[in-house]
Amino acid sequence: MGSLKMTAIATVAVLMGAPSVLQAADAPTPYYPPATPIEIGSNWYLRGDIGYKMYLTPNAHFDEPGYGAMINEDITNTGVIGIGMGFEFNDSFRMDLTLDYEWPGEFEGQLICPAPCASGVDPDYSIETADITAWTALINAYMDFGSWGSLTPYLGAGVGVSYLTTSNVAFVNPDGSTGTWGGDSTWNFAWALMAGVTYDLTYNLALDMNYRYVHLGDAQSAVIPILSGTQRIHYDDISAHEIRVGLRYMIY
Repeated sequence: MGSLKMTAIATVAVLMGAPSVLQAADAPTPYYPPATPIEIGSNWYLRGDIGYKMYLTPNAHFDEPGYGAMINEDITNTGVIGIGMGFEFNDSFRMDLTLDYEWPGEFEGQLICPAPCASGVDPDYSIETADITAWTALINAYMDFGSWGSLTPYLGAGVGVSYLTTSNVAFVNPDGSTGTWGGDSTWNFAWALMAGVTYDLTYNLALDMNYRYVHLGDAQSAVIPILSGTQRIHYDDISAHEIRVGLRYMIY
């Protein structure tokens, strides 16, 4: 009797659960769309450059009464090295951010030398010298003009800032007396124009050979403690031609 009762209870339970089982069997399988891969490195690139810098003639002057503009100004050629990171938007347009350091260029100019430092020649001039170093940060944009085999020519332009520092500011008077002044640092608006060609070495590594004209702005000495004691030596309109070579590495 007990066995018959248990059998009846089990039969009722199975019958009550059957609709749920049937509904579960008929339910559609949930659809989960595949995950979209995220590209982290695509189209970004790193670059490094080294170059030879040929300074143009600056406009140097000492605006103390009796002195004024210098003559025969010159800054010696020097070297430049830089790093950067950029993004290639398509086959024709890319942009990058670059940071360059320029080794000291040696400035020399002649400044009129009023009495009592003159040697008897009128007018006579002292020899003025200084070292000028520069850091330059630019945002650059480039247009690539198609590829001929592994070669791709381009034009570019950049804007940014320069940080110019003078040091070893010194003079030699016509009578042989010498002296030194303090240096100083200045921030400037800077800009550049570029033209070059890249050569593909591998799938993601290119050799970049280019010319760049760069305008760095103005530099100055510390205040010169003579006469009024309020004037500085100014080295204005510092600019240069650069011949550069570097590598550009695409991050794929």
